[in-house]
Amino acid sequence: MIPVANPIPEPAEFNEKCRKEGKKWFKKKPTSEKFPNHWRQFQPELAEGFKDRCGWWAMRIADGHVDHYQSKSKKGNRNLVYEWSNYRYIAGTVNSSKRTLDDQILDPFEIQDGWFEVLLPSMQLVTTAALPASLLAKANLTMVKLHLDNGTKVRRVRKLWYKDYKDGKITFAGLQDIAPLVAEAVAKRISASQPLL
Repeated sequence: MIPVANPIPEPAEFNEKCRKEGKKWFKKKPTSEKFPNHWRQFQPELAEGFKDRCGWWAMRIADGHVDHYQSKSKKGNRNLVYEWSNYRYIAGTVNSSKRTLDDQILDPFEIQDGWFEVLLPSMQLVTTAALPASLLAKANLTMVKLHLDNGTKVRRVRKLWYKDYKDGKITFAGLQDIAPLVAEAVAKRISASQPLL
């Protein structure tokens, strides 16, 4: 996980096409637990705000989802279903794992530089000493529940970007943009005069 700029500017038409349409729906169906996905049309703007990277994987993804950080399935969160500030850009596999964990897990918007790092060559995600001790339990829960630390899929994607860099298919600057934590791991090994494995 890496910092994500917050707030991400709300798209110009969001209020009319999502928030107001959502409020109309609530007036018609005040007890419905199914919601028209007016937010989907704003997925490109959300992706752009996250630099096309999953907020939790911290890597570029091809087709992310709009996640409701405060889950829309919880009754107390109905007022946030059509709120821009509640959306996060997320890989589908992470979204399936997140479910209704909500604020039990770290929000990409609260992450600070240096709280996490990727280890080479294992591609395991770990916390660093920079992470506040008060957030350690929450960070560990986030990594375990969302399979960010040792998850097969996320580690495979990290390895693929790393291989592309080592094979000269992408530059270091490209790696920094696509998979920043992998790039930091590379830079750390280079600065320590350690070989890239």
